[in-house]
Parts: sequence; C-alpha cells; structure tokens
Amino acid sequence: MTIHGVRTISRKDRVKQDLGYFLSGFAEGEGSFNVSLRKKPDYKVGWQVVLSFNVSQKDPSVLKILQNELECGIIKTRKRDGLHSYDATNPGDIIQKIIPFFQKYPLLSDSKKKNFQIFCEISNLVNEGQHRNPSGLKAILLLRENLNEGKGRTRKYQISDVLL
Repeated sequence: MTIHGVRTISRKDRVKQDLGYFLSGFAEGEGSFNVSLRKKPDYKVGWQVVLSFNVSQKDPSVLKILQNELECGIIKTRKRDGLHSYDATNPGDIIQKIIPFFQKYPLLSDSKKKNFQIFCEISNLVNEGQHRNPSGLKAILLLRENLNEGKGRTRKYQISDVLL
C-alpha cells in the first residue's frame, strides 16, 4: 500500500517476512539438503533418486511451524532417543515449495549456500526427468559428490556402487 509516495508494509506482512527469515536461519543451523539412492531393479536405470530436505530437533514446536509455513512434509519421532525430524521428500514439494522458500529467504553461510545450489541443480535434473537415463543419473551422481562434504557425511551407496 502506498500513501503519498511512501510505501507502508502491513504488520501481518512484516511478521510473515520475519518468520521466513527466522525459519531460514533455523534450517541453516539445523537443516540439511540431501540426495539419496534406492536400489530399484524395476527402474530403467536400476536406481531411484530421492531428494530430501530435513531438520531435526529435540523440541518439535519450531518443526511444526516450519511444516505449516512450507505446507508440506512430515514430522517423525525416532523411538530410540525421541529426536523429532521434519522431512520433505516429495519431488513436487521440493521444487514448488522448499526451493522457492529458500530463494525468497536465502541462506547465509557459504557451505549451506553451496549445498543448496547443488541441491537445486540436482532437483532441476530430476524435474526434467534426467534421473531416468544413464547420462542424467551420472550427472546427478557427480553433483552429489560435492553435496554435504565433510567427515559427518555417510552414504549407503557410493558413486562406484552405481556407475560400474
């Protein structure tokens, strides 16, 4: 709304914007963008590419707010330690809700920005159906090698398991 050349922002818009930046910062510290693989002998390339965004916390209250804002995903609780996890794995939700959210409310750290950029590239390839052909799967796997680098990264399937 503009009054005499001065743009005013409604309190409701400001609160929503503040919440968006808060949730982005929260995900920056506690969240992760991942690409995993599942063996699927009935698939043309023998593998399913699974995109996922998750955030884990002992207290589920902010996870519920995140789920509400993103309008997708589920919250699970691990039995062994009671840790709560917000997980979004539906490719449509990733492309239409998760990625646009973090484009609107950008991540700040270099490492998280890098991981998000790689995740976006892989998501785009999946959205184009490239994961269904050998060359596209290879491109996804090569990008995935640079995702979440570091000592804490664990993978059930390595690139060498897929590209024989």
